[in-house]
Amino acid sequence: MKAATINLFGGPEVVTLTPFSPGLPGADEAVVRIEAASVNPLDLKMIAGYMQPVFPVQLPYVPGTDFSGVVSSVGVRVSHLKPGDRVFGRSAPSSGGAFAQHLLIAAADLCVLAPSMSFEQAAALPTTFGTALQALFDVGQLKRGERVLIHAGAGGVGSMAVQLAHLAGAHVIATASERNLERVKSLGADEVIDYRSQAFTTLRDIDLVLDTLGGDTLENSWSVLREGGRIASLVEFGIEPREGRAGTFVFFASATPYLQAAVQQFNAGQLQIITDSIFALGETRSALEKVATGHASGKVIIRTGH
Repeated sequence: MKAATINLFGGPEVVTLTPFSPGLPGADEAVVRIEAASVNPLDLKMIAGYMQPVFPVQLPYVPGTDFSGVVSSVGVRVSHLKPGDRVFGRSAPSSGGAFAQHLLIAAADLCVLAPSMSFEQAAALPTTFGTALQALFDVGQLKRGERVLIHAGAGGVGSMAVQLAHLAGAHVIATASERNLERVKSLGADEVIDYRSQAFTTLRDIDLVLDTLGGDTLENSWSVLREGGRIASLVEFGIEPREGRAGTFVFFASATPYLQAAVQQFNAGQLQIITDSIFALGETRSALEKVATGHASGKVIIRTGH
């Protein structure tokens, strides 16, 4: 058994493939034979050591949180799962472990896949679906008929947010590159802005902005909000309200509460899961580098292989 491992903090170049054993499950745990894992921007921050104050890790560390696979063994108190079940879930960032061939995890954090859901699709869901749901509705309080601007609508979280906002009856405006305009429209966006040639700052009376980018994009987003409008930021931890407009950081801690909802929407045919590219476990560095460019359309997947 192998895992992508870091022994020091840095860029993707510090990741190496090493022998690995997950150990035996405790009474409430399960061991999952991982089939696929997805790469999130958070993984890059964890590998760089930037998240140590929030999600401290001990080295050596196996990165990765989002995964799917097959249960290989369960603890004595686990009754809702059995060996052979197809499952997916999200490991806590401090624990990591998804970029490996096996993972030891609390059984309560696992959800059974929809029968027609592929391992790649399932691995793409936990962080993107959960973050989008939390940002739009728990933090952003989005309501039917409201106008929402979603930045990077073709990205992992953005593509989920476009669909969820559309299903909720909002008027959805998204930014994307020219090559992704039609794709984002197909997800349910009412308007799509080519961020390279059009200025989203001409918009007005936006109720909610989902900020996935930070920096100048976040700064310029304040001007499009109506009075009493809101920004939910995935990037700017220190965001504060401004001139009668709310600004809140979205702290995504656990995907577990959202997994069953993801399965239900997938079964109902209401969820498209977009994959950008697939890498082998031995190509984890390349997968991380692809995400680091910021130009992936949908999710970057690692197939672990056995």
